[in-house]
Amino acid sequence: MTGRAVAPAASKLDGRGLRIGIVASRYHEEIVERLLAAARAHLLAGGVAPEAMTVVRVPGSFELPFAAALLARTRTHDAVVCLGVLLRGETAHFDLIAAAVAQGLTRVGLDEGIPVTFGVVTAETVAQAEARAGGEHGNRGTDAAAAALEMALLRRALGPDR
Repeated sequence: MTGRAVAPAASKLDGRGLRIGIVASRYHEEIVERLLAAARAHLLAGGVAPEAMTVVRVPGSFELPFAAALLARTRTHDAVVCLGVLLRGETAHFDLIAAAVAQGLTRVGLDEGIPVTFGVVTAETVAQAEARAGGEHGNRGTDAAAAALEMALLRRALGPDR
């Protein structure tokens, strides 16, 4: 495939000048704090200034889409990172909430024209969630921040307001 590159390679992202909103659930707070710390660290390493990050706390993962929509509608952020933890229980609650959150965050991004990234750990057990919050399976906070950085730069390169 030929043509010009419209966004830098992921390893060369420069987030200077970007404003990033972060919505973090308080439910399973200990694990979410690790996701949040990793997301902030990745954004800082990518050049996003500390004062260019807005952190909003919500009760649980189900509330992430609403808060993401509020941040997106301010038109002051280049992307929104959403962080939470969902653990499967003995009922269908997990499946309903996980699907609603994923669909809600997707809708916010598409409706508002801003990247909204999914840093919600969905796991069977606390141990699995911990493994995805800085353990042997990486950190979903880092992953969501990396995606936000890349997609915010892509939006700047291709978006309607470029």
